Order: sequence, then structure tokens, then C-alpha cells
Amino acid sequence: QTTTPAVTPTAPATAPEAQTSLPATQAEDDRGASERAEGNRVGSVTGFPIPRYVSIKASEANARRGPSRSHRIDWVFQRRNMPVMVVAEHGHWRRVVDRDGAGGWVHYTLLSGERTAIVEQDRLPLYQRPDRGSMVRAEAELGVIGALRECRLDWCEMEVGGYRGWVEVRGIWGVSPGETFD
Repeated sequence: QTTTPAVTPTAPATAPEAQTSLPATQAEDDRGASERAEGNRVGSVTGFPIPRYVSIKASEANARRGPSRSHRIDWVFQRRNMPVMVVAEHGHWRRVVDRDGAGGWVHYTLLSGERTAIVEQDRLPLYQRPDRGSMVRAEAELGVIGALRECRLDWCEMEVGGYRGWVEVRGIWGVSPGETFD
């Protein structure tokens, strides 16, 4: 049995902020907030940037060798909200890879435009403001997945385990260098 990575508070707890839900159309699910990401390539189906980040919507998502159900399953993503990078499109299928480069073709209905990131640094501080000198609200363990609310160059506002704070982009995977969105 595996244990779930945790978030350790470093300041008095406050009430978790309400999450907002995103519309579930195909275009919005595929696009996510990365539609404004820099890049010259765009998907032939959606017209959104390639590569771009999305997340796994389902608790299980089959990654296939090719873009159809007749292709063999090479990989199964088993973590809801896992960030993945879309690197190609074909009809209703998106070629995705995770932070380790594993992946395959996934049906677009299993993907969400909600932006998430995975913590790549143990005890990643969640700061009150995008400034290393500000108060640390909590620390996230290696492997924790959190929702991204906003990114500004080298910082992203991340919500994880009921805590919200600013993290340095270099400590997470799921955002392109220099990407900004709100």
C-alpha cells in the first residue's frame, strides 16, 4: 500500500478557499489555462498550443500505442489530477506524456483543462506572496499534486491539501518556463 504525500502547515490554519469548476467542453478541457503559453506549434484539431499542459480527469486513464481504441494499452495513469503534457493531437485523441516521459494516446474526455502541478522538491514552501521573504504558509512533500490558480513568470499560486500559497516554478512540474496565466 502506498502513502499519499502530505502538506505540512507552518502557520495557523485558515479555512480552505472554495474551488471553482471549469466548463467541460472539449475545447476548454484541452486548452486549459495554457492557451496563452508561448510556442509556434498549434494542434491541428483544437488550434491550441503544442505542447501544453492539462490534467487527468479520471481516476484511471488508458494511454494507448495509437489514437484509437483498437490500439494496445501501453500505460495506465492511475492518479486523478495528474498533470500531463499534450504533445500531439489526432481527432478525439491527445498524445500525452508525464514528467518521466511515459504516456501515449488518451481520449480527450479523460483530460481536463484544470491546471495542476506535481511537487518535484521535498518540503516545497508555499509562501503567502510570490516572494521568498514572505511568510511560509505550509510545506508540500515531494509528489504532492496541487491545483494551479495563477502563474507569474517564476511563481505559481498553488492550492494543495486545503492550503493556498505561492511556489517557485522550479519546484514543480506542470508549467512551461516563463508561462503566465490567471
